[in-house]
Amino acid sequence: MDKFLKKNLSIFSFIFIPILFLWHPNWLGIMGTQPYWPLFWLLPWSMIYGSINGLIVGLFLGIILDSLSIGGGFTQIPGLILCGIWFGRFRTSDNILVEHFRYGLLCAIGSFLCGSFYYFQFLIQDFPDHQLLLFIPSVKNVLAQVFLTGLFAPLLCSKLFGLFKRSK
Repeated sequence: MDKFLKKNLSIFSFIFIPILFLWHPNWLGIMGTQPYWPLFWLLPWSMIYGSINGLIVGLFLGIILDSLSIGGGFTQIPGLILCGIWFGRFRTSDNILVEHFRYGLLCAIGSFLCGSFYYFQFLIQDFPDHQLLLFIPSVKNVLAQVFLTGLFAPLLCSKLFGLFKRSK
């Protein structure tokens, strides 16, 4: 039983992504914005298992999160697929300090890409209205999400990376 849990611990940790997405803990946010939780799991997974598995897991994460979200017509799938492929191209280094900063930087850039893809969908849908000033709060939300994701990524990604590495 113990061997089964260690081998499948990464799959069990996958279940916590929708839970965090729905829980939306206010004490971890800034200005009502949370970090982009799926990237914390997707980055170490893609770095260990490669770009193809990152693409597949990004697709499944996007499908799960889109099925949980209330807003219709907007999807998180393209950003998560792109990040899964991109994260899979990176390998680990021996310097722990550099690796922690790299987790933060990669997750911050990935959060910017995912948030931008998501809010470009709003722009495309409401383009005929020509009221671009209504989208300034969206830019603020994306930038706050990028900051929080980059801030928490070194801590969470390093722990998950060690967990995934041991279970492989």
